[in-house]
Amino acid sequence: MTEETTPDLENTLVIELETGKVTIEMLPDLAPTHVARIKELTREGFYDGIVFHRVIDGFMAQTGDPTGTGTSGSGKKLRAEFTQEPFVRGVVGMARAQNPHSGDSQFFIMFDSAPSLNGQYTVWGRVTDGMDLVDGIKKGAPGSGAVDDPDRMVSVKVLADAE
Repeated sequence: MTEETTPDLENTLVIELETGKVTIEMLPDLAPTHVARIKELTREGFYDGIVFHRVIDGFMAQTGDPTGTGTSGSGKKLRAEFTQEPFVRGVVGMARAQNPHSGDSQFFIMFDSAPSLNGQYTVWGRVTDGMDLVDGIKKGAPGSGAVDDPDRMVSVKVLADAE
């Protein structure tokens, strides 16, 4: 293995779906506060069992709301860490309300490129393995993306803790 392909265990997130594992490289150089909060919530077990409540085919799959409604979070708002990192397939971004500094625990994984999000949402990671499993997440209703009987994250771990 070269240094490039060796994962940084402390900055690698593993999401176990019912269909397998999705690996995300977290990007603390782009969003240090967001990555630290994601790791904190992960280590508390916050994300275990949470559903993908909003999934729009060709756009993204959103999760991280403990109520599964898209209206809740962990209760701690984060200041935006916007960059020019493009929202392309596999990028993981922080969901937020209209206020740019309202990111909390909800995040989304991109199915495809969405240039309209560039510089408007915080990029904190990218899928490095298991994107085919992300593609298989149950899609929601056209328009709203609301999902009946949604898929869930069985467990979420920081790779350093899973070894």
